[in-house]
Amino acid sequence: MDNAFFATFTGLVDAGNGLLWGSVLIYLLLGAGLYFTVMTRGIQLRYFGHMFSLLRRSRESDGGISSFQALSTSLAARVGTGNLAGVAVAISLGGPGAVFWMWMTAMVGMATSFIESTLAQAFKTDHGDGTFRGGPARYIERGLGLRWLAVAFSVCLIIAFGLAFNSVQANSIAQAMEQAFAVPTWAIGVLLVAVVTPIIFGGLKSIARVAELIVPLMALLYLILALAVVAMNVTELPGAIGTIVKSAFGLEQAAGGAVAYAVSQAIMNGIQRGLFSNEAGMGSAPNAAATATTKPDHPAAQGFIQMLGVFLDTLVICTATAAIIIMAGPELLAGDEASGIQLTQMALSSHVGRWGGMFVAVAILLFAFTSVIANYSYGEVNVEYLAGRRAPAAVLIYRLAVLAMVMVGSVASLGPIWNFADLSMGMMAIINLIAILLLSPVAFALFRDYERQLRAGAEPVFNPAQFPRLVDRVDADAWPARGAKRE
Repeated sequence: MDNAFFATFTGLVDAGNGLLWGSVLIYLLLGAGLYFTVMTRGIQLRYFGHMFSLLRRSRESDGGISSFQALSTSLAARVGTGNLAGVAVAISLGGPGAVFWMWMTAMVGMATSFIESTLAQAFKTDHGDGTFRGGPARYIERGLGLRWLAVAFSVCLIIAFGLAFNSVQANSIAQAMEQAFAVPTWAIGVLLVAVVTPIIFGGLKSIARVAELIVPLMALLYLILALAVVAMNVTELPGAIGTIVKSAFGLEQAAGGAVAYAVSQAIMNGIQRGLFSNEAGMGSAPNAAATATTKPDHPAAQGFIQMLGVFLDTLVICTATAAIIIMAGPELLAGDEASGIQLTQMALSSHVGRWGGMFVAVAILLFAFTSVIANYSYGEVNVEYLAGRRAPAAVLIYRLAVLAMVMVGSVASLGPIWNFADLSMGMMAIINLIAILLLSPVAFALFRDYERQLRAGAEPVFNPAQFPRLVDRVDADAWPARGAKRE
């Protein structure tokens, strides 16, 4: 009886994942991204330089969490094993052309990220300790008045990001360390729990400080290595770019049937892995975006900062992995002996020698570790939202549950649980996309307000009184009237 129920349950989960991730979410995420791109007149291109200019003041926080710390936290969650293994899977299944479609997905995803992060900032609430809380749950309730839908989103996020995906990341770390350095997985689990505990018990400020230190360093080291690989093979760079573009449109295949199949595989795998990596539209990054004290003092400012996060994740870090793999030569891709992270390790070792595999193992350790603490922070925000006045007790229980999942994930593969987490993430993405499409007029109005002040030569400042749809819905402690001072 139990086996029959389990088989039925896993079958339903697999069917749900196939429907969501095989068609519904792809069309919904891309459609929303294209709509936001058109309505903002190509915000990701017109304000590309402005994204970087905002980094100059991004460390200012008035004692709270700075824009740079919020960006680092969201990047910590975005940049995980998918940037190493996911790119390899996309290339091995879809060919080099999958990289091109990852780029296109990221381009439209940048506009989606701007919309959801701007809304998260607009509807954030003052936490009373110099920091803020927010995200889809709060803009669904405050913006749409749909408390039940906000609760559903929070539950899905806690299951996926807060618990299950942390066990996935812990498993990736343990397996990589065992293969590279022969360290027992249980020992890695104990060490991870010991390191993660003081960070998450320190709260969101502690997580933001750790992310601010580790994320830029790990990304920089990985990019330096990728650039070194490109420099070692610089004569092959034009050919590698040509291979990506030709493969994306089936120009390397001779027969018509082969062309159609190759292009469909490149598109499907590139889009799926791109969406999974940069998380634009999923509703995860807005939880980090809402915590920031923005400079300039306007919701759209954090929208631009988080838009930069999608660019760095996919168009920079994923491209670095793709360069390492593709420049290793077509012979590597033609073999059947490796896929996923093993393909990345073999490719890097072919460039720099045996220590390349160890470097990838260390990269996994850093990428996955920072994902654990960032994913935890997303869950904490939503646990607090659900628990209300009972938040302290609920957060303590949640912290202990996260540590348990990290330990269990280190020593065991939890396939059915991870599959259910994929379904939960798919559901939260659908809820979030529906919400941001319904609230997009608010985000567009905020963008126009920011753009108008910027063109007038003034530093943009958000005044809720100028927005009839917002004035009674925003938290006055988080967004005082223009000219008033925060206490």
